[in-house]
Amino acid sequence: MSISTTIKSIQDIMRKDVGVDGDAQRIGQLVWMLFLKIFDDREQEWEMFNEDYRSPIPEPLRWRRWAADPEGMTGDELKEFVDNMLFPGLQQLQARGDDTRAVVIRNVFEDAYNYMKSGQLMRQVINRLQDGIDFNTQDDRHQLGDMYEQILKDLQSAGNAGEFYTPRAVTEFMVNRVDPKLDEIVMDPACGTGGFLTCTIEHKRSCYVKTPEDEQTLQASLRGIEKKPLPHLLATTNLILHGIEVPEQIRHDNALARPLISWGPKERVDVIVANPPFGGMEEDGIETNFPQAFRTRETADLFMTLFIQLLKDGGRAAVVLPDGFLFGEGMKTRLKEKLLTECNLHTIVRLPNGVFNPYTGIKTNLLFFTKGRPTEQIWYYEHPYPEGYKNYSKTRPMRFAEFATEIDWWGEESDGFASREETEQAWKVGIEEIQARHYNLDIKNPHQGEQVSHDPDELLAQYAQQQAEIQELRDQLKQILGDALSHSGQDATTGDSSAEESRETQEDKA
Repeated sequence: MSISTTIKSIQDIMRKDVGVDGDAQRIGQLVWMLFLKIFDDREQEWEMFNEDYRSPIPEPLRWRRWAADPEGMTGDELKEFVDNMLFPGLQQLQARGDDTRAVVIRNVFEDAYNYMKSGQLMRQVINRLQDGIDFNTQDDRHQLGDMYEQILKDLQSAGNAGEFYTPRAVTEFMVNRVDPKLDEIVMDPACGTGGFLTCTIEHKRSCYVKTPEDEQTLQASLRGIEKKPLPHLLATTNLILHGIEVPEQIRHDNALARPLISWGPKERVDVIVANPPFGGMEEDGIETNFPQAFRTRETADLFMTLFIQLLKDGGRAAVVLPDGFLFGEGMKTRLKEKLLTECNLHTIVRLPNGVFNPYTGIKTNLLFFTKGRPTEQIWYYEHPYPEGYKNYSKTRPMRFAEFATEIDWWGEESDGFASREETEQAWKVGIEEIQARHYNLDIKNPHQGEQVSHDPDELLAQYAQQQAEIQELRDQLKQILGDALSHSGQDATTGDSSAEESRETQEDKA
């Protein structure tokens, strides 16, 4: 039985439980169990290679003690153990000396919850997990992608997956192009399930890790922040599966919740690879962490401002952004001017429709930039569909091999990409033209005629973007008018008090 089939059968069992309501709760339930199973499989490996290994989990709470025996506790006894012993015990774990594994587990279980009411059904789920998946076998680890696809597909139907999933081919291409070196700190401040970080691990291992010391350098070189509990739990699990022994650097937090200026020089990083959530709005007050000129509640724009702040001089970034960022006005214009003034935005890869299907139909772009010197020209590359394709789908997704033409064309940043040539897919635009266009970066391929989109998803996405921009202008006008009225009110009050003082002076003189 494949892993995805095992996951599907587990979810079918959960549907019979009255306590689990909807896909989001089913996934939340599945993932904390999956985490403990995976952690136990990894512990078997650590114990084999290190006879002094001690588990951070108290013995009665370890998966092998309460879950692994198919004839073990069930019914009310199991339900009571999970609710009254397992969860409270894991939520109170403390670090032991330098070993911070306990803190990672505690952070994972802070927001986890046991939704299942039936101990019998819970035992069935545990037995399927125990029998159906062994993460110490290479084959099952390779099938992890299938499992994540299944989980993310179900999350998407729960209405919240598009925010933290990027197709594997895209993450691999972006990491390949920024080429993070062994000791370079790589960060994703909106890391979702950890796709960019796991791609970074694989890239560094294949290109730069030669010794056990190199592996330790790699393990210390990753940073991730994720706001939502479920993707944070998935990211932590994902990194453990990719051999990161203590993924404590994956923080459960909102990277936008700190004042921008509080990110000091010591927190700057060498590389950022990210797909910030777009189309969403931040809660009231978050925008006040940013300078007045860059305040907005549009999540992706706030993240772009943060990325510029977080990069070291010479630091490189690859970021997924929707078309709306390219042509947007108002605050977006100021942000693009800042980006092109402080960074060299050397390449924009324009992706075709459907790359993110079935999660979203919004048309997206990959922006590659280096901090430290201004942009002089931007190269555009329009990624074509493979021959015979009119769109991507679940059965025909984008593949990394499609990016071979971009990789061959790319060249070296050190010589200003001197080897690049204009083709049917590639063209360049100078900074003077971009400034004349008021930083509208939505520049169509000059080698192709004007194309009118009739794609309903794309048209709806453009409409939503325009509505968001109109709302932003309304908010700005409201604030300006509010400030003007409050100032005029203060002036009137000041005038009244001055007149009163003048009358009192006249009376005193009389």
